[in-house]
This record gives sequence, structure tokens and C-alpha cells, in this order.
Amino acid sequence: MTGSAPTQDSEGAGNGWLGNEFEITVDRFGHGGIGVGRHDGRVVFIRHALPGETLRVVVTEDRGKGFCRAEIREILQASPHRIDAVCPVGAPVFAGGAGAGCCDLSHTTGAHARELKSQVLTELLGRMGGIEWDGEVVSLDPDATAAPETGWRVRERLFVDARGRPGVRGYQSHSVLPRLDCAQPVAGMVDGLDEFGDLEPGSELMLTVGDDGRRHIVHIAAAAEPHRGGRGKRPHSGRRRTQQQRAQRSTPRREVLLAGEQTVRRTVGGRTWEVPVTGFWQAHRFAASGYSDTVRTLLRSADLPRSMVAWDLYGGAGVLAGAVLDENDESWGTARVHIVEADRGATAAADLTFADDHRVHVHHASVMAAVADLPSPDVVIVDPPRSGAGREVVERITAAEPSAVIAVGCDPATFARDLADYRRGGYEVDTLLGFDAFPLTHHLEAVALLRPGTPAAS
Repeated sequence: MTGSAPTQDSEGAGNGWLGNEFEITVDRFGHGGIGVGRHDGRVVFIRHALPGETLRVVVTEDRGKGFCRAEIREILQASPHRIDAVCPVGAPVFAGGAGAGCCDLSHTTGAHARELKSQVLTELLGRMGGIEWDGEVVSLDPDATAAPETGWRVRERLFVDARGRPGVRGYQSHSVLPRLDCAQPVAGMVDGLDEFGDLEPGSELMLTVGDDGRRHIVHIAAAAEPHRGGRGKRPHSGRRRTQQQRAQRSTPRREVLLAGEQTVRRTVGGRTWEVPVTGFWQAHRFAASGYSDTVRTLLRSADLPRSMVAWDLYGGAGVLAGAVLDENDESWGTARVHIVEADRGATAAADLTFADDHRVHVHHASVMAAVADLPSPDVVIVDPPRSGAGREVVERITAAEPSAVIAVGCDPATFARDLADYRRGGYEVDTLLGFDAFPLTHHLEAVALLRPGTPAAS
């Protein structure tokens, strides 16, 4: 059935194309790992599609706007870059996959995946950041080839279904697929989990493999069920119920060590960290060392004073702070580094690693709360979560007038948005690099060196 202009129901929600099937040619690859095409004047977003392909699709979401979302029913003309998906869990259902939310780009070569990510980053930087970029997203693996990169993940969170079986989440779903054959984890990380017997439904497993190859597993108890109120009590409003659910999810849960130790030893640049199994560390086995080397290279080109102050914001356990110190040892006289991190496990690891280094000051606090009291910086390193730093934090950084900012982002859209805010604050991009930090997926990491320049127009 060919789609037509969407209609509206009595509440204004579109329902005109839902369930329609039609043929479409994919024009380009878009942010979020989707193919983008047009049909009867509307934009159609198609997961697992590659540019140039002709497909038969079915509309799965239509809210009556200028776009809808569809899934592939049949590939009529495949891209020359399409291969059999290397991840059976994340592969699309139409191709025999499980439809999980993990590997949404395992059906093309590694080289082509990096090309697509380069295009997405270029487009978002131009459209959202006003920045022209002609670089390439490159692999973190020094031995990377054109083949898809598998076995790169050293940290994994698994979820337990109603029958006590660990697995992964379905795409955009809280349902659990009891499958452990994702192509991302390093060899052996998810092997033999059945030896622990049936696990508590709703609980989670945190698995990680240390630099020594040893596996560590922590079992995290299920979150408490939201309080529903007693008989005769007025039900909570939707907003209040959501707030309660968020509070209950953030409540500490019981953790039981199933294998290995409570902390994992990590080494970068000759420095060692003892990181809690449930604490943050880069997922890609080469990410921590790769970003550390990148920061050192960017610092070398930044022409910083011999006696300098650095802020390492959202600094985690202080890997990038360590890079500042290592480059300082070779290039400058003295340095003081202030690590700001809200996660207590990360700051505890930083305190332990830098306990004998008087140059390092660790602040367990939110970035917004801490920066007002820090000494004026010569360089600021900012590595926020996927949601980005945001305008208020960027304004605090630019108001401090550092000689250089090294911005890191794991979402190209929020990264581009942050760069636009830096430009409004009088900083311009000097160097920008893209990394394929999450192979087999559409995700990437980007790093930029910014220097004072002419403020961009608002």
C-alpha cells in the first residue's frame, strides 16, 4: 500500500501512514544510525539502512509531522558495502537477528562505517556548530583493517529477565533478550554465566575484564518497585510518580561479587588505577590510552605557560589529568591539576592514584558547584556525559579565559552544540579529531582543541 498525506485523529496524533508499506531509496546516513529517504514529500527514517539502497519498508511510527519512521521488510537493491551482520543479537529482525539495541551498524565493513560516521560528524558540525570539517573518523585500534572490529568492549552491563536469565535490552525497550552472543565484548567476558544459577529477575550484572585479562563480575540487586500508595489513598500525579521512580532507581542497591575482585586494575601511561567494577571506565580497550595520547599531543601544540593550572572537568578517575602531568614532565616546569567529578567511586580511585602527587587536587562535586572556587586555568579539559556540557558550563569555562580548551564528546550532536557555545564565548576550533570508539554501532567520540578567537555571532 502506498502512503499518502497523514491524517489526524481526534487528539491531533498522526496515524495516516502507520502500517503502510512502500519502496524507497535511501539518500544518506543520518545521526542516530538511520538511513534517510523521502516518500511522497515526507522524510522517512529507516534503521539498518545504508545510503543508495532501494528497500521495501513498513511504517512503524507516524506522529503526523513531516517525517515518519520505518523498518526494512526487504532489500530490493543492496549497497555494495552491505555484508552479513557480524552481530546476531543486534542484527535486524528481517535479516534473522534478535532486534537488540546493541550493534546497529554491524552490517557494513569497518571502513565504510567510519566513512558514514565521518559524514554524520561533518554534517552536524556544520549545521549545529557552524564549523567546517573535512577530517575522518579513525579507529582506536592500531591494527584496524577494513573488516568490522569485534571483541573491543572491556565493560558490559547485562540485565536479568523474568526467568533469571542474563541478556541485553531490546531496541528502545526495557524487555530483556536472553542472548549473550553480541559481537562487542572481548573474548571470554560473558562465557559461563550459567554457573551462577538463576539470578534475581530485574537485577543486573556488571562485567569487566582488567588489563591483566582477569574477569570481574558484580551482581546488582533489582531496583525497588515504585510505591503505589495504599487503599483509599489518592493516586500520585504522573509527574510525581515519575519523580518517585527516578529517586528509587538512583537509590543504592545491594551488590554481590560473583567473580574476581571489587576493583579492577587499569594502567595508562605508566600510572595505575584501582577502579570499582561498577565504576566508570572507557568501554573500548584502547580508548583510555588513545585519548590520553591525544590530549598530550594537543597540549604540545597549545603553547601553554611553563607554570600552568589545568581543570579536568567531569574528570572521572583522572586519566586525562595524568596525561597533563606526563606532558608537563616533558614540556613545562610545573603544573597544578584540578579534577572535578561527581561520582564518588571515581574520585576515590583518583585520590588513591594521585595520593603522593601534590600537583593534583581532587574535587568530589558537580562541575557547576566547583568551578566558581577553582583558581584561574591555563587549560581546561572537559569530558561531559552524552548530554554534553551545556551552555551554562561552557559560559563558566569561557569566562575563566583559559589559553586552551580541550573538549571531548561522545555524542556528535551535543558536541557540535557545545562547540557553538564555545564559539559564542570567543573560542574557535584549532584541531578536531573523530574516533570510532564504539565499533559496530553508530556512536563515535570527538575531541577538539579550542583557542581564543573572535566571538561568533549569536
